[in-house]
Amino acid sequence: MGCQVRDDRQMKALTGLSQAQFDSLLPVFSAIYHATQQHRYEEGLRSGTRRRKPGGGTKGTLPTMAEKLLFVLYYYKTSPTFDVLGTQFEIVRSKAHENLHKLSPILYDTLVHLEMMPHREFGTPDDLKAALQGIDQLIIDATERPYRRAQDDAKQRAHDSGNKKSIR
Repeated sequence: MGCQVRDDRQMKALTGLSQAQFDSLLPVFSAIYHATQQHRYEEGLRSGTRRRKPGGGTKGTLPTMAEKLLFVLYYYKTSPTFDVLGTQFEIVRSKAHENLHKLSPILYDTLVHLEMMPHREFGTPDDLKAALQGIDQLIIDATERPYRRAQDDAKQRAHDSGNKKSIR
């Protein structure tokens, strides 16, 4: 049933985490998942659309928290299509899509809660310096992409990189 992990090497290949790291992430992921379910339940009660308590109804094909976490980490590590993802976890493509979009915000909240989410934007150069405190070397990977040239000469000059080679 589902994607079975044999050893630590395979766990790292599928998720990018060791079994110990996965095991330490799981309780926080589980707590945030249950809190999210409870919040949805309470919203449903207030609006009058909720019929069952959290956990009621048919069980999904990812019944355990470990399978849910493995599913979302596997997707972000390997980036398969939903057909491939569904095949790996023995679910249909539409359920793979639905589960990913339900579990991704929970993984994000988990990483934010554990302060493991990388910084995406910095307001000032001082914020960047504070985030890089203690780091000796910084590598920036940048790729130049083709840009459709503006027809107006002044606009074109403003965007010109000076590179005369085609990138094909």
